[in-house]
Amino acid sequence: MNQRRLAAVSLAAVTLLTAVCGGCSSSKSTTSQSSPSPAATQPTSTATSTATSTATSTATSTATSSPTGAVGAAIVATAPIGQFGDILVDSQGMTLYLFEKDTSTASTCYGDCAAAWPPALTEGAPTAAHGADQTKLSTSTRTDGKTQIVYNGHPLYHFQGDKAQGDTNGQESTAFGAKWYVVNPAGNKVESS
Repeated sequence: MNQRRLAAVSLAAVTLLTAVCGGCSSSKSTTSQSSPSPAATQPTSTATSTATSTATSTATSTATSSPTGAVGAAIVATAPIGQFGDILVDSQGMTLYLFEKDTSTASTCYGDCAAAWPPALTEGAPTAAHGADQTKLSTSTRTDGKTQIVYNGHPLYHFQGDKAQGDTNGQESTAFGAKWYVVNPAGNKVESS
């Protein structure tokens, strides 16, 4: 029973750290946690190391949202990005956008549009972190049955042209019939000054 509690506490701690870390790389913590130290020869220490390693892997995979798809419940956070101030990003620090052609929570971006502007997907209810507002988060179901993240009534997207944290290459692009904008914590488009 103590090992189950330890595993549950470890999972909760790692999930919290993942949410706080945002775009931090988890490879160092997974590597350092999965290699038991020479002192970890007692059953309790080994169980702790194994539980922590498993929890790290589980939390990392369930808290990550990627441009090509979702694994678990996604995290939406904010990050200060250049001239835009705080804008919405995913758990890996990649910029999220709204599409002006979307006039409701239902996406209008499919086919070639979705290839260039992959929808921000989630499995389960998304979580707000670092200045994002949980009350503004919701979801909508796409025609393929996948669940897209919605913030303040706007379906959210990534941009295929963004390759690194902080990239905003899609800002104010006109494509597929309307403009694309980064989104502030209030859930509104941010126009370049």
